[in-house]
Amino acid sequence: MSARVRPPAVAGLFYPADARKLRSTVAAHLAAASVRPLRPKALIVPHAGYIYSGPVAASGYRLLEALRDTVTRVVLLGPSHRVGFHGIATPAVTAYATPLGEVALDLEALAAIAGLPGVIPLDRAHVPEHSLEVHLPFLQSVLDAFRLVPLVVGEASPAEVDGVLEALWGGDETLIVVSSDLSHYLDYRSAQLSDSATSQAIAALDPRPIGPEQACGCRPVAGLLWAARRHGLHCEVLDLRNSGDTAGSRHQVVGYGAYAFVA
Repeated sequence: MSARVRPPAVAGLFYPADARKLRSTVAAHLAAASVRPLRPKALIVPHAGYIYSGPVAASGYRLLEALRDTVTRVVLLGPSHRVGFHGIATPAVTAYATPLGEVALDLEALAAIAGLPGVIPLDRAHVPEHSLEVHLPFLQSVLDAFRLVPLVVGEASPAEVDGVLEALWGGDETLIVVSSDLSHYLDYRSAQLSDSATSQAIAALDPRPIGPEQACGCRPVAGLLWAARRHGLHCEVLDLRNSGDTAGSRHQVVGYGAYAFVA
């Protein structure tokens, strides 16, 4: 396959398009995040504009600084916001680009899951999607060279997501990142109550109470919770806030949580 690169779709919108400013913004968020002695196999982190969700996402990505030399593959799953479809979409490109440079895809891994239930080639789901892209500058900042397995999740069952995760689970070299925000456009107090209940369900590895109203990435989240339970992982809640805490008004907010799954 000849090199084909997916260009950034939301640089200058969700995060700075200038590389120097982007690098500085990410570094500031990471520096403000708490350091905890955890070595995650998987993370759940939010995907809004950096001014809103960046501080919460950084609480997960700060943990990866200790894994800089260990993680060489990142399996990144996020919900589809622009294209409706059934399944788990793989891209047609060989790399994703951000203002910080290109991230090569793990083409062997993508080929290995091509025949699994629910997995479909659907590049058009990747082209406009922000739920994967916004994580890459963080990953580029905290890891050395790594290959990416980007998967946009549509109407997929927990079993289908779990099947893909099992095929790509690997060892210490593989990190799984699920991209999801929590509640959307509730008032501040209602969002706190909803997100607290969702956070408790995630911590208990129980996807049953988590639907689209609780988390836009409920489908990849559910698959990860299945996989985490089977692999004997437990969940550490790293951060739980909303846009009323980070930026913006408290009239209508979006919830953000960060979670680490460790052995």
